[in-house]
Amino acid sequence: MTVEVTYQGVLAAAETIAPHLPPTPAWSYPLLDQAAGVTVVVKHENVQPTGAFKVRGGINLALALNADEREAGLVTASTGNHAQSVCYGARLVGATAVIVVPESAPPSKVAAVRALGGEVVVHGPTMDEAVGEAKRLAGERGLRYVDPGNEPAIVHGHATVYLELLQRHPELEAIYVPVGSGTGASGACVVREVLAPNCRVIAVQSSAAPAAHTAWQDGRPAQAPCRTRSSGLATGTSYALPQRVMAGRLDDFVLVSDDDLDAAAGLLASHAHTLAETAGAAALAALLADPDRPQRCAVIVTGGNASAAEIRAVAQRVGDGTTHP
Repeated sequence: MTVEVTYQGVLAAAETIAPHLPPTPAWSYPLLDQAAGVTVVVKHENVQPTGAFKVRGGINLALALNADEREAGLVTASTGNHAQSVCYGARLVGATAVIVVPESAPPSKVAAVRALGGEVVVHGPTMDEAVGEAKRLAGERGLRYVDPGNEPAIVHGHATVYLELLQRHPELEAIYVPVGSGTGASGACVVREVLAPNCRVIAVQSSAAPAAHTAWQDGRPAQAPCRTRSSGLATGTSYALPQRVMAGRLDDFVLVSDDDLDAAAGLLASHAHTLAETAGAAALAALLADPDRPQRCAVIVTGGNASAAEIRAVAQRVGDGTTHP
């Protein structure tokens, strides 16, 4: 039986999450507006307790587990932010969590997973190998496998970002959304249909890891080389559930370079007092690359878990004064 993503599911997720997470800020910065030439509402998911929006999905999924699933424990694969969200949710319900990370996972994110009580298994060079190992461990140890992209409870949780945003800012004409698996962008489409049908939803992915973009464009599952420096966008395969939701709903899907991501992260630091990981800066990179951006836009800073290399790059750009687009 296929479980669909629905607006009612988003409302239910918002009720589930509310006792555990307050709404995140969504406001504009004069310097950023000036640089972009339009009003830019910044939705600050970087201030979540795990540093990223994905904690919403982790909580919603964990609180929906049955007693057997809680007793068995969870296993998933992630480069970091999804991992922290699963561990955070598991801890809320007293469940264990095993996290398989690729060798490329940032050490700071791996350390955060361990701090949340997760058991870390390092396996393979990319997410594809890590996912395979997580599935193997699920079968071997009887764990409940948490799919990084194909869990309706996670998509419903992630969609609450856009519920908050559009309830507070119904005047928005476009929302730019970073994509790894596509759970955030698919959730945005579902909420937009009800609350702001004239608002465009524009997805963005690194051109160095374009699997989701290729799948959306071609209308079929896709794999693609994953060479991006941005760990939060480092996905080499598309996910069926987000793609099914985005099909016919998503207004556009653009690719930006890793250098564009670096520049946008620098601009957020210098013009919006915000430290974002490069995946969290992807929405701003897409906005700046859009010659037809409307006057009232929103960008989602999906995460602030910047690696040491990302922090150094931002500091250099700010210090050199090279953050202006």
